Amino acid sequence: MKIILVRHGEVQTPFIGKYNGHNDIGLSDKGKKEAKKLAELFTCKEFDLVYCSDLRRAKETLQAFVQAKNAVFTEKLREKSWGKHEGLGFDEITAQGIVYKNFSQWIEALDGENYKEYVQRVKKFFFEELVTQKADNVLVITHAGVIRVLMAIVQNLSFEEAFALALPYTSYTIYDTNLKTFSTIKT
Repeated sequence: MKIILVRHGEVQTPFIGKYNGHNDIGLSDKGKKEAKKLAELFTCKEFDLVYCSDLRRAKETLQAFVQAKNAVFTEKLREKSWGKHEGLGFDEITAQGIVYKNFSQWIEALDGENYKEYVQRVKKFFFEELVTQKADNVLVITHAGVIRVLMAIVQNLSFEEAFALALPYTSYTIYDTNLKTFSTIKT
């Protein structure tokens, strides 16, 4: 199975570089244009299945795709919830007194969805639900965190290593489940 993992387009300016989590924000004008440009690359591509996070920024990215009409929208592909820290940047969070020591400590210090439960949600979707589908080509519109968690699991990376990987807005990553390889294309 080949899975095309698309990170949603650029978000509205006040939310760039923030811990957006479950904030239901839309794309910037630039993000909408980038989504249309990306969708053009896949105009002639047929997908057996199309999945999309149910958050607005992912849905707006998918709208540009001709395959959007067959999409299944699911909260299972949402970014991690950051609770009261959603919509805040790193500096705003540290100004509240939370100190960054290392990746694991930082993730645990922020509230919202438990990180282990988040990882389990991603694992369950890709390794229990998706693999049972009869499909060769799958399109998934989601968030950078979801893609990085999947990469960490498959490539046996630490989460700190995976979250250091660059996944720009509207980039896409091809995951070949047979070869267990990833190829990221920045558009």
